[in-house]
Amino acid sequence: MSAGVNRANRTGKPIIQLRSVHKSFGNLHVLAGVDLDIPEGKTTVVLGPSGSGKSVMLKHIVGLLRPDKGEIFFDGQRIDNLKERDFTDVRLQVGLLFQGGALFDSLTVEENIEFPLREHTKLSREERHERVGKALEVVDLKGMFKKLPVQLSGGQRKRVALARAIVLQPRVVLYDEPTTGLDPIRSDGINELIIKLSKNMGVTSIVVTHDLVSARKVADRCVMLLHGKIAADGTYDELARHENQQVSHFFMGQYDQEYEKD
Repeated sequence: MSAGVNRANRTGKPIIQLRSVHKSFGNLHVLAGVDLDIPEGKTTVVLGPSGSGKSVMLKHIVGLLRPDKGEIFFDGQRIDNLKERDFTDVRLQVGLLFQGGALFDSLTVEENIEFPLREHTKLSREERHERVGKALEVVDLKGMFKKLPVQLSGGQRKRVALARAIVLQPRVVLYDEPTTGLDPIRSDGINELIIKLSKNMGVTSIVVTHDLVSARKVADRCVMLLHGKIAADGTYDELARHENQQVSHFFMGQYDQEYEKD
């Protein structure tokens, strides 16, 4: 959003690392030893059938969940064992686009986007307004300050939610099913924004999605979660012709009864 945010000289080194991460809810084992490196400045798409642990993995990265076993690192620092008050510095570097957008219905577009600035900065009202305006420009909603969420289309609500996710100028943005509920045209608009943030601003993106059209367009790399572990890792085309039958069936949209064994 400003010249200082552009991170074009990216190294591709891991900014996030998960090491043998396990998570269970009662008798349900969701993550069963996830090992994953997320390279800086790239877009990693996480695929997998429903219930495979994709969203649970995202919540671990921002500390909304803590692993039962294993370790999580952000920029070389172990974070899964941080106390809640010490996690703030990490969260300020990570933007999260929730599946439903999670906008406050009673607040205007500007107030929604401004919320993290009020909570976490000492910017003046004028500075916050300027920062919100720049975020709206990034998501192609220039000047749309005063509307309420109910007055927006589904695609516009997603864009406002994305503007809120990036207003603190994070290094990493996590997308939880960003195109769910959108028609193909508006879905492609969100895909273009993901690419824009990566190419122009150097943002590291992790995109959880079932949308194979979106995955193919935005991914520098795809990983697939099956039975709580990373079953495949590579480019979209590599996974589409993967030797693991469950992986290839997913990319063909073909039901596989093995999915039900999670």
